[in-house]
Amino acid sequence: MSLILFNKPFQVLCQFSPQDGKTTLADHLTIPKIYPAGRLDYDSEGLMLLTDDGKLQHAIAHPDHKEAKTYLVQVEGVADAATLARLQAPLDLGDFITLPCQAVRIAEPEWLWPRNPPIRQRAEQPTSWLAITLQEGKNRQVRRMTAAVGLPTLRLVRSAIGAISLATHPLMPGEWMEVDPKELRS
Repeated sequence: MSLILFNKPFQVLCQFSPQDGKTTLADHLTIPKIYPAGRLDYDSEGLMLLTDDGKLQHAIAHPDHKEAKTYLVQVEGVADAATLARLQAPLDLGDFITLPCQAVRIAEPEWLWPRNPPIRQRAEQPTSWLAITLQEGKNRQVRRMTAAVGLPTLRLVRSAIGAISLATHPLMPGEWMEVDPKELRS
């Protein structure tokens, strides 16, 4: 049984089969018979877990067993205390209401790599960074949450799943490493 940590680059599909000429996991990983344990949007970056063990994949990805996931989010605008409180409380996104989560303002992490292509910068519009930790993970949830409170997402990087973090397992985009599955709960 193996557990692979992969730092998914920007604009890579979370699948191995080709689609419309887009870059996929197959362009970065040649390990046979591994499968993603969860997904990450095409335009998001960061930590993915892959495994060759169906039970482990189920334990990581199934909604009944979801591991906490932390996202580093560069947003347009500056989050004040009231905005952070709105993000942390259940938030009605129209088709569902989010569970409570953790949301804090942070400095841009020193270990974070530059995105290619870079984020657009507008001199008259400040940006800030948030760390958002969810116990759920619906489609485009973080982007929808920040938009709902008036802070559009410019960059989204998943930095941790459970106890596994890119801060403690530094990988550049496209790099991967194998770890002991026990690290998820350490």
